[in-house]
Amino acid sequence: MPNTTNPGFSIEEIQNLKSLCAQENRSFVYIDDENLPIGNDKEMVHIQFVGHYDKQEVIYDAILCTLQLHYSSAVYEAAEKEVMQHFPLYVPIENRDESYVENEAFEEEVEVMILEIIDELEENDEVKVSEYIEIDENFEFGVGLDVALYVPAFEIDVIEKFITDFNGGTLSLDPSRFSFRSEDPEF
Repeated sequence: MPNTTNPGFSIEEIQNLKSLCAQENRSFVYIDDENLPIGNDKEMVHIQFVGHYDKQEVIYDAILCTLQLHYSSAVYEAAEKEVMQHFPLYVPIENRDESYVENEAFEEEVEVMILEIIDELEENDEVKVSEYIEIDENFEFGVGLDVALYVPAFEIDVIEKFITDFNGGTLSLDPSRFSFRSEDPEF
């Protein structure tokens, strides 16, 4: 039964995406996304492609990130959580709104502590991540995918292989748990 309220299930939208893909000579299109990290060097991409979901064609709206970027995010979140125990007044960047009053000295002290905690977490191998795929069937446009893969970057051939494997039902995620080391020159 077709989903009539989600435009990512509409025949017109699917045909439009197929045409765009054909123009690009690929099975996907890149989506301009201001929420992607600046200078991410293909560590994270936002794409759309056509596939099947619940026995019908659909547009998949996917955010793909490297496992190393996912790891960095997980480590930063763990460090931020720990720093909030020491500095209860600290407001994470994503939670700040127009009423937030900046305090440079305080934020610098917090940032130094976050870097120290990150170093400790990495040194002790306390955070480990594995490949994953999350499917959001209640997405506003088609079906949402959030994916982390153990690849160095999302070059076109890597994305094409992911789509082929995903659509073919042959995608195999590595359950191994990994940790990485920061390559930040500040360390």
